[in-house]
Amino acid sequence: MSTRHPERDDEERDLVAAETGQIPLGDIAAAAKQADRIPREIWILIGATFFVAVGFALVVPVLPQYAESFGVGAFLVSVVVSAFAFMRFITAPVGGILVDRFGERPMYISGLLIVAISSFASAFASSYVELLIFRGLGGIGSALFTLSASAMVVKFSPPRIRGRVTSLWSGTFLIGNISGPIFGGILGQAGMSVPFFVYGCALVVAAVLVAVLLRGGPTRAGKGAVKAPPMTFAEALAIPAYRTSLLFGFANGWANLGMRAAVIPLFVSQVVNDEPYAAGLVVAAAAVGMVLILQWSGRASDHRGRRPLILAGLVVSAAAMVAMVWSHELWAVLLVSFVAGIGSGLCGPVSQAAVGDIIGPNRSGGRALSLFQMLQDLGQIAGPMIAGLLIDFVSYELAFVVAAGVLLLPAIAWAFTRDTLPGNESGPGQRPSPIR
Repeated sequence: MSTRHPERDDEERDLVAAETGQIPLGDIAAAAKQADRIPREIWILIGATFFVAVGFALVVPVLPQYAESFGVGAFLVSVVVSAFAFMRFITAPVGGILVDRFGERPMYISGLLIVAISSFASAFASSYVELLIFRGLGGIGSALFTLSASAMVVKFSPPRIRGRVTSLWSGTFLIGNISGPIFGGILGQAGMSVPFFVYGCALVVAAVLVAVLLRGGPTRAGKGAVKAPPMTFAEALAIPAYRTSLLFGFANGWANLGMRAAVIPLFVSQVVNDEPYAAGLVVAAAAVGMVLILQWSGRASDHRGRRPLILAGLVVSAAAMVAMVWSHELWAVLLVSFVAGIGSGLCGPVSQAAVGDIIGPNRSGGRALSLFQMLQDLGQIAGPMIAGLLIDFVSYELAFVVAAGVLLLPAIAWAFTRDTLPGNESGPGQRPSPIR
């Protein structure tokens, strides 16, 4: 099965027309320069994303204590913390269908408002059960706006700079997640419910930004492009690069997201340094590594292809996991965590760009994106749980080695999968081969 890339075909027709004198070369150059600019729609999404990311990170440091304030134990506290991700996981398939049927923008706004209502309700919860229900409902809205945002990034990203755009979008999430907990801890001093109220306000601001400023319009493929039917699960699964991307999503969720958030901070506090600041420094070191590499990796993938960057990122991330086995001093863990952040920054956003290449700008990819998101969420849920069992019954070292092995699985798969960047596999000046 082959997947055509209309945007590439348009570029080739323009070049042929220029060579035959039908279109001046200067006009082609101007069009190419315009294609390399980040569109207005993307900047609007990035602005909304910043409010979402900061708001979400506001509640992270206070949610466990807020749940505990209702007089429940550690297990029930963990249930509340996991409820959001669990509901997002089970809602993703339906969310993908809704995005394909009703459009990205309406579902994005609806998702933001659902989470906003959930957050406001959580701020005024009078019991543990109410907090659990309200927090879980927020996961439904999160599935809708996450999938819609991913679909709009695919839709509005010029193919020539898709890697750069996805890296910029991911970097916005990262900056919001870094700054959010600081303000969340400060707001929590005024009351545990305050960050939830502020989070709701931030989501309303993001929804208004998109509702007022993002009016839809033509895709980046051009005003005259014919919009194809939504991509089905069967179509997506028939493409090897998509199947490999699913494997990457699961491994990335397991190691680069789940292990980093839940297992490595615990390892630091129990084995390396039990001071509260130590675990925070380690998480921050990974974030710094990601921030420093993100924009380079996105730009590089637009010129060198997605596969080399994804392979490099997976190998670096796996090596960092193995190196953690011998890291028992804080400076060593900080260094390894920094390297792990570089690895994650090399492959994470570029993999999203690869999925965008597969879907293309002329069709909705809600279903394909929902399955990718589900596998990543599943890895983020299962990875820390399995690592916890390995730690309890064997050791931290085995948990790190297993995580490294999980990361190497998609690396092996990508080594035998064709690149998704149109024309990259054919060499300069050659006609691009379709993805098979």
